[in-house]
Amino acid sequence: MIYIGLPQWSHPKWARLGIQGLEDYARHFNCVEGNTTLYALPKAEIVARWREQTHDDFRFCFKFPATISHQAALRNCDDLTQEFFTRLSPLADRMGQFWLQLPATFGPQALPALWEFLDGLPKTFTYGVEVRHAEFFAKGEAETQLNRGLHMRGVNRVILDSRPVHSAIPSNQAIIDAQRKKPKLPVHAVVTARDPMVRFIGSDDMAQNRALFDVWLQKLPLWEQSSTPWLFLHTPDIAQAPELVDTLWSSLRAAIPSVGAAPSIPQQSSLF
Repeated sequence: MIYIGLPQWSHPKWARLGIQGLEDYARHFNCVEGNTTLYALPKAEIVARWREQTHDDFRFCFKFPATISHQAALRNCDDLTQEFFTRLSPLADRMGQFWLQLPATFGPQALPALWEFLDGLPKTFTYGVEVRHAEFFAKGEAETQLNRGLHMRGVNRVILDSRPVHSAIPSNQAIIDAQRKKPKLPVHAVVTARDPMVRFIGSDDMAQNRALFDVWLQKLPLWEQSSTPWLFLHTPDIAQAPELVDTLWSSLRAAIPSVGAAPSIPQQSSLF
């Protein structure tokens, strides 16, 4: 099967689409990227509410907090890591994968810290790592070491596809901000474990998104034969994410029949 979701489960403009929170979102999608934990740990009562608002087949893919991945750079952070797992433990059976989003400053010389960190994690969960240092995309020794180390540990290399947003005309503030914040890196469609994750950062031009997504219509069906792919769809203004879903779904279903029917949400055009 394949999991498909968005980077968040609510947006003010989605209320008109009948999506006012996690419970509504989980009726349409089977997973969510879970960016909130990058910035702060949720309170225990919030985690309990998330469990109440989702069903057993729904999956969260939470990021490790920036206090671990950025500030501590994975070093001497056992207490932070334990607090993270403890806080989210009520959702343990609904975890898709925990994943590290490492900064561009985290380069090849820091790989020993990555291996030590990953080796110390609970073996009961699935993990992913997104790197942003240029040497990890240069097809040299650094990238070979990264891919080999992840493969040996059964850890997924998270794939960021930011081609659409960086190909967009910077015609509004949302695109300008996204082009400033999202890394512009080559797309290396490498599978290092059984749950490859693709983060497709679309633009506001749906025709362009459709054209640039074609490569994934070739890759994802192949991966689904021997693994469980995860696909998260972004747009510069996240209000447009349902429109991107509607744009791509029929092609996805044709390529991967197990995707099933499109989410039964109104067309994005009804927002405006």
